[in-house]
Amino acid sequence: MTEELFREDATLLGCDATVVGQGEGGVTLDRTVCYPLGGGQAGDTGWLVSREQRWRIADTRKSKESPGAIVHLIDGEPPAVGTPVRVEVDAPRRQAHRRFHTATHLLCALLPYPVDGCSITETYARLDFHTDQPFDKDALQAGLDRLVAEAHPVGHRWISEEELDANPGLVRSMSVQPPRGLGRVRVLEINGVDLQPCGGTHVSNTAEIGAVVVTKIEKKSAMTRRVVLGFAG
Repeated sequence: MTEELFREDATLLGCDATVVGQGEGGVTLDRTVCYPLGGGQAGDTGWLVSREQRWRIADTRKSKESPGAIVHLIDGEPPAVGTPVRVEVDAPRRQAHRRFHTATHLLCALLPYPVDGCSITETYARLDFHTDQPFDKDALQAGLDRLVAEAHPVGHRWISEEELDANPGLVRSMSVQPPRGLGRVRVLEINGVDLQPCGGTHVSNTAEIGAVVVTKIEKKSAMTRRVVLGFAG
């Protein structure tokens, strides 16, 4: 299994690691700061650096062949197993993901409907809500601005699977369920605003989200309303 340093500290942008496997278009490391594609959030990009060479990390994915392992997709001939490397995350891209992902949690607080789809990228975020109710774009923007300005602390903790089972209302997503089998589940908490299972990367205070704008509200189907976010300017 790959030690997932990003789960505990989303501000960590680099770490030393060792190549422990090759395949699936890249290399597996014993530890990493790179978030793998999942939960609607894009995988991190960045670089692997050894004494002799530098490789571009084009994407980060969960291994399909080895549960618990994370594959770093790289350009060029991969480093050999046993090679010590430095992992470096593309910092501006990571920060965009952190801001957008936290902003989607604010949307969940403002819109009390189940979520049936999401996408978090470097340039936009979207969240699909299962409802036939219309959304007021101006009211939603005002709500986001207020929650950002209120500077709510953002943190995470771990609860047992039994605790989650006892509080099924914590799960807002209809399409992505928290991973099972590890005995514990990571929950993201925005103090006084939102609490739900989430494994993604986030800012540490809502003020760090900065200026985000509701760029579009769409009716995707009879029971789906989509909200799209972008950065101001």
